[in-house]
Order: sequence, then structure tokens, then C-alpha cells
Amino acid sequence: MSIKIAFLASRTPVAQTAHATLVDRYGDTEPEQADVIVALGGDGFMLHTLHATQNLPAPVYGMNRGTVGFLMNEYRESGLPERLALAEEEVINPLSMRAMDRNGKLHKALAINEVSLLRAGPQAAKLKITVDGRLRLAELICDWALVATPAGSTAYNYSAHGPILPIGADVLTLTAIAAFRPRRWRGALLPKTAKVRFDVVEADKRPVMADADSVSIADIDWVEIRSEPSVRHRILFDPGHGLEERLISEQFT
Repeated sequence: MSIKIAFLASRTPVAQTAHATLVDRYGDTEPEQADVIVALGGDGFMLHTLHATQNLPAPVYGMNRGTVGFLMNEYRESGLPERLALAEEEVINPLSMRAMDRNGKLHKALAINEVSLLRAGPQAAKLKITVDGRLRLAELICDWALVATPAGSTAYNYSAHGPILPIGADVLTLTAIAAFRPRRWRGALLPKTAKVRFDVVEADKRPVMADADSVSIADIDWVEIRSEPSVRHRILFDPGHGLEERLISEQFT
């Protein structure tokens, strides 16, 4: 029995060309009826696809028609059904973000990579950090702070000198960018079950925005972040090129 494939592509010309070529070669199926969803683009489009299809039963297999392609497989037009049959599956849970803005509106979003708090004015953000209801840091002054999953630990977290986490690790990383106080604070590793809360201090003087995989909330008062085990993103990789191998390789480049 042939595999039913749904092809989704970013709007870039190179991804659209690949989409037309592959659909002509293998046909196309609606995502709701597909056995596998093939995403054509870069990591940003892969995140978009995972969010958009999280309630569908089909796993997602990405082929890189973007830049970095950390979450993607190599693009090749031939032998796609065979590659899909041999692909290895990784399951990741996203982060759940609840953010209250200063007008009293509650916002909710999911993030596969990280939830970030960024200063939105000329002065550094001043944050209070609580973990599982216990105050852990009364004052963090920084340009940016984030909580990242293992899958997202090689993204902005790694650029900020945060640790790379093994994909199967039941931990999250909390990392600060340009921490002014405490001096040279190096962040923290937290259990995956932890609930992290950031309260914005002096919000009038030091406005802060929150971002969850490019869903941005302006002028926030507080943010709560936790892992969401009820959502399971299924990602397919070619054998020997899964997330675990990529996370290890990234540390030796």
C-alpha cells in the first residue's frame, strides 16, 4: 500500500519550486488524511508546521529548503517513500506560556523551542523569578531571559552560552542574556516538571515583552512557563541524523 503524503511549503521561491516538483512526482493528500506530512522550508517553517498540525495523527518529516535546517532532513527528490519508511521518530513536548499583560488580558501560547522575555525599552529588564511557588531570584537585571526545551537548547539559548540539553533529558534550561545583576549569573537547570514564573519589576520604567516561538505579547506584567506533556510533536528524521545525534554533534563543531 502506498504511503499518503501531504506536502506543505513555505512561501519562498525555492520551497515553492520543491513543492511543485514533489507533488507532481508523488501526488498530494490533505493533511487530515495523510500518513506523513512533509514540510519544505527552514526551521521557522518547521515550527509553524508542527504547531499547525499538532492535533493531527500524522508525524512531520522536514526537508531543508531554508537556511540552517536543524530540524530538517536533507532535500532530495528521489526515493522519498523509502526514506519515510526508514525514518526514525522523535517525540517532543512544547512549553506552555501564560502571560498577563498590564491591561489585565491573559495570553496563552505553546513554544517548541523557548519562551523568551525581552526588554522593550532603553533600560534592561528587571525580573523576579519564582520556581514552583518558591522565590529563587528576587532581582535579575538583564536584556533577555528565556526558558528552553532540549529541542530548543541549540537555538537562542546556545547563542546566549546556555547549555545544550540531550533530547531525552527531563530538564529545562533557564538562561539570561547580558545579565547585569547578579553579575555573570549563569542561569539554571530545572526539572521538566517545574513551573517557572517571571514577574516584571518596575514595568513602567522597564517594559518587557514575551515571545513564544514568534508569538509576541507586549507590555507584560507576569509570565508562567511549564512543559506541556499533553501535546506530543512527532518528528521524523533519516536514520543516524536525529535530534540526539545533532545535539551531540553541535557540541563538537
